[in-house]
Amino acid sequence: MNRTRVIFFGILAITACVIVSVVVVQFLNSGEGEETAVSTAIPAEQEVPSGSVLVTLASSNTKESWLNQVVEKFNAAQIETSGGSPIVVNVSHVTSGGSMNAILDGSSQPTAWSPGDQSWVEQANDAWRQRTNKPLSSQSCAPTIYAPLGFAMWQPMAETLGWPETPIGWDTIVELAADPEGWASYGRPEWGQFRFGHTHPAYANSGLLSMTSFVYGIAGKTDTLTPAEIYAPNVEEAMRQLEENTSKYGRQSPALLEAMAQQGPSYLHAAAVPEADVVRFNVERGDELTFPLAFIFPAGGTIWADHPYCILDNADWVSDEQAEAAQIFLDYLLAREQQDMAIDNYLRPLNSSIPLHTPMSLENGTDPGITPSTIAPLPSPNADISAAVIDLFNITKRKATILIVLDVSGSMEGTPIRTAQDATIEFLTRLDANDEVGLSIFSDNANELTPITRVGDVSEGLAPRVAGLIAGGNTALYEAVCEAVEAATAQQAEDLAAGENRLYGIILLSDGEDTVGNITENQMFATCLPNNAEADGVKVFPIAFGEGADQDVLSRIANVTGGRLFTADPASISNVYLSISAEQ
Repeated sequence: MNRTRVIFFGILAITACVIVSVVVVQFLNSGEGEETAVSTAIPAEQEVPSGSVLVTLASSNTKESWLNQVVEKFNAAQIETSGGSPIVVNVSHVTSGGSMNAILDGSSQPTAWSPGDQSWVEQANDAWRQRTNKPLSSQSCAPTIYAPLGFAMWQPMAETLGWPETPIGWDTIVELAADPEGWASYGRPEWGQFRFGHTHPAYANSGLLSMTSFVYGIAGKTDTLTPAEIYAPNVEEAMRQLEENTSKYGRQSPALLEAMAQQGPSYLHAAAVPEADVVRFNVERGDELTFPLAFIFPAGGTIWADHPYCILDNADWVSDEQAEAAQIFLDYLLAREQQDMAIDNYLRPLNSSIPLHTPMSLENGTDPGITPSTIAPLPSPNADISAAVIDLFNITKRKATILIVLDVSGSMEGTPIRTAQDATIEFLTRLDANDEVGLSIFSDNANELTPITRVGDVSEGLAPRVAGLIAGGNTALYEAVCEAVEAATAQQAEDLAAGENRLYGIILLSDGEDTVGNITENQMFATCLPNNAEADGVKVFPIAFGEGADQDVLSRIANVTGGRLFTADPASISNVYLSISAEQ
């Protein structure tokens, strides 16, 4: 079912006749910094002025800044329905896959939904038809803007490949990834082997569309694609070559660029992301970048994601008045003035008569002269194509080796330990049988409960072991980190000697500071952890559980290993585990 980065494997029900694919997990990579789980829920109710009608909109995060501006402007205008009710719009920024699942399971009930691409609409409608014999939306979902997909690459590297004059396709990326000489074949041996990143196709719109674009590019097609063609040996081998050199996954494309910004060119060389994110980083974060980023349109064609707007009027939680109000907001969104605002927010208007202007310029990393007439628009993936693309991605991913390290000190007693146990057990069910997992705990000392072992050989016994943990004692945090890193590093060395190419990560959950002092903080950083993150090194993903966790130290641990700090409480810990899964 899957193979990759340290953590994730599980079944992602992309729907019955439509997608029953598996989502795999991996665990290694991330940018650093503190992060909480991505929220996909929209409040079912909100305080609005008496007599007003509330439109809740779940929108994919690529167009966040644009929609925030448009919503503020719309609400200030006090536009009314035909019945005279003022309309109030509340937008929540979500991932496409996560919001789809939240709508289908009832945890999110927006009036309107705007995922990144029509493919998510088809999946959701097919699933809804299975239950109600009708789609979520009675009308087709109107496109709102263009946010084409491609590659972000450090500008000197892109120029070495010939950007912006020379066409660069997925075949170029695969050849570079598979070349044992790496960048030396282009006269730049100092850059080493090519390192790539992309978001997880089962969770992120950019991941699904990028991997679909990849399949089209390798298959040499720009029109109808079949699942059988996706499973063709040459396509599978090309994706395997790409995944063998993919060092980072994610739930959102900005996290990939964050990793590039914070870790520098030695960490990741390129990432599959939307054009909007690349231009935004160059404009807003340029002083943090070692070099500017270049956005590369895949030469064989790309998916010009059009971010459809769906009014969920067939859902029982949407009233006729809300549906009318949602349509009024859509009309407002498509008006020329708001479409021109999209350019200021790094997006392309649907109306080609609206000329692009700064910031959409070559100076900011993209070619404004490229249009759907010069770079072929590829079809959005339907349900069958999506399922096949996700499945092939899972098949070709590297296997993951994961070490789970849990704080069982006295401060974890009660609700904290119970919720941590439940979330950890749930996480274990997502792992593929051929992944490897180990379990350690720490209180007064660090103790290994289960050595790193193939998941299929320990899965039945590991969950009861976690469920039986008892909290008590002090917090030997630094000792636990050192022992976990030592164990994972030793396993990596053993695997490399045996010719295995895996990804390695440590999930470290703690709710407090080190209170034992068997190993000092300085000693831990000086002797147990690397000086700089390596793309294929052992990454630590700390979870700061509760307000008492030592976030400063945990953040530094994440940073020097190339991991990511997450914050959680009993209510969010399960979603945090899910986020870690998608990151890998």
